[in-house]
Amino acid sequence: MRLRHLLLPLLAVPLLSACVNDGATYEIDGTREHTLSLIREQPYFWDSKVNFYLVVSRMPACMRRHAMGSGTERTRVEIYQVPSGAFIIKTGKRLYATETQTCESFAKMDEEPAEGLGKLMGTFRLKKGELAFVKEEAPEAADAEE
Repeated sequence: MRLRHLLLPLLAVPLLSACVNDGATYEIDGTREHTLSLIREQPYFWDSKVNFYLVVSRMPACMRRHAMGSGTERTRVEIYQVPSGAFIIKTGKRLYATETQTCESFAKMDEEPAEGLGKLMGTFRLKKGELAFVKEEAPEAADAEE
């Protein structure tokens, strides 16, 4: 009987390991105090749905966590910066706008702005099986490599 009680937790480990619960951070201006962080949570191992949250922070002034809906483990999340300093987040076909002055403004956008999404700063995506923020290379750097 004791052996059965010891084996049950061990049998559950593979089931729990299938869940996604991770995050990655984009350091704005290269500083840890000014960031956009993506958090992914998969509440149930049997469901492929992953919930996304964006944590907007400019420490010590503000920090807020905003829900962005759901996707899959492989959903890519792109970060764009507009000239005003605000950010547009693109996940699949959904667009959101946010800012880091108060960290409070977060809104779903119905369509892409007429002036465009702004400058692509990078993408949250899987890299070697881990969620990472991959910075967009400057066109000059990409041209120099060719």
